[in-house]
Amino acid sequence: MPRFSSYDGTGLAYRVAGSGEPLVCLPGGAGRAVSYLGDLGGLGAHRSLVLLDNRGTGDSDVPASADTYRRDRLALNVEALRQHLGLERLDLLGHSAGSGIAMAYAEHFPHNLSSLVLLTPALRAVGLTPTEADWADHLARHADQPWHAEAVAALRAWVAGDDSLHNRLTAAPLFYGSWTPAARAHAAAEDAERSTEAQRGYSADGAFSPGHTRRALADLSIPVLVYAGGADPVAPPHLVRQLAELIPGAQYAEQPGAGHYPWIDDAESMVKRLAEFLA
Repeated sequence: MPRFSSYDGTGLAYRVAGSGEPLVCLPGGAGRAVSYLGDLGGLGAHRSLVLLDNRGTGDSDVPASADTYRRDRLALNVEALRQHLGLERLDLLGHSAGSGIAMAYAEHFPHNLSSLVLLTPALRAVGLTPTEADWADHLARHADQPWHAEAVAALRAWVAGDDSLHNRLTAAPLFYGSWTPAARAHAAAEDAERSTEAQRGYSADGAFSPGHTRRALADLSIPVLVYAGGADPVAPPHLVRQLAELIPGAQYAEQPGAGHYPWIDDAESMVKRLAEFLA
């Protein structure tokens, strides 16, 4: 995998998939290696995907200071990558917690952005963290499944602080539109791709300042696509729409029946919409 040195000398890795103009892609988790994005369901047929392993994950090095895992500081790695690639401006995509990093980049480096895609975005950066009431409709869509009650109980325990492998895997069916073999395989890979230290560091004290982030997003003057999964309890559509409304001229798209990983549920639909925007 290609590598570069970030602002503090930490060696970071990325891979390139597809061809065309570069699209830098940031994974979420938080603290998950970029491999779970694959080629975003075939989006590489339209753009050259530059898929970054955030520090401490995948093939990237563990930093000397755990403080550099913080969400807002991870944006500095994106700027180092832009310089390494020799790009004047970035087209940037963030998925889930990676959208939080992308929003931090938009705060600190707005003039280095050409466009922004927030894909089933984590919402804490703008103060819209979903509550159990926000999940209700999305969890209910799976109520006829034999695993539903156990999965909901595991999700509640997880949110309450019991971040065990058992709870994560048991709750996983709720994060997909359909619990297909592809979804099962995708969920099963999560533990091997995850860095607990990077996950903890992402949300360290000082990582979030929603008022500042909202003001920065309100000042953006670039094309922005905010993309929701219609059945996503992590980023419920009604809250994702509120995020889109913070950004002047932002486009909002919703993929019916999709969960938190829309390229797993219906890659063709997601790729078509993203390719139209990126074109």
